[in-house]
Amino acid sequence: MAILEIVKYPDPLLYEASEEITEITDEIRDLVNDMVETMYATEGVGVAAVQVGVLKRLFVIDPTFAGGTKEDPAFVFINPVIIDGEGEMKGEEGCLSLPGVFITIKRFAKTTVSARNLDWEEFEMTGEGILSRAFQHEMEHLDGQLIIDGLGGLRKKIALRKLRS
Repeated sequence: MAILEIVKYPDPLLYEASEEITEITDEIRDLVNDMVETMYATEGVGVAAVQVGVLKRLFVIDPTFAGGTKEDPAFVFINPVIIDGEGEMKGEEGCLSLPGVFITIKRFAKTTVSARNLDWEEFEMTGEGILSRAFQHEMEHLDGQLIIDGLGGLRKKIALRKLRS
């Protein structure tokens, strides 16, 4: 396993839409292991494949944000789709690709995602609070969107001044 470099704004790769995964290969398994290692090393809630330079529809989430422990396996979402969102919450959100930038964002309070796991089995998972926020945040990465995209000109400039390299 390896800790991968996080792709940082303004890298244009972050604005590319990720491609669906059609099969589980050794490369995909290795990528997932490296993404999990990278997520823990960077203390992220989750990491999308595009954030480590791979345009695949894949993200991982730290299980501690769903009541688990670091000893539990990370959640792996392959070709995820948000199938339901309920309620509303506002909160501050950061991003490994925008170090030092935190923005208040409105999200669904409860989100259900459908995806495949590393055994190519379909599953659904519902998350509330920070887990719901993470689902939505990582899905946006897969679609080539960043948390700063919804900001107006002045708010975006102010946010980007906080960017650390």
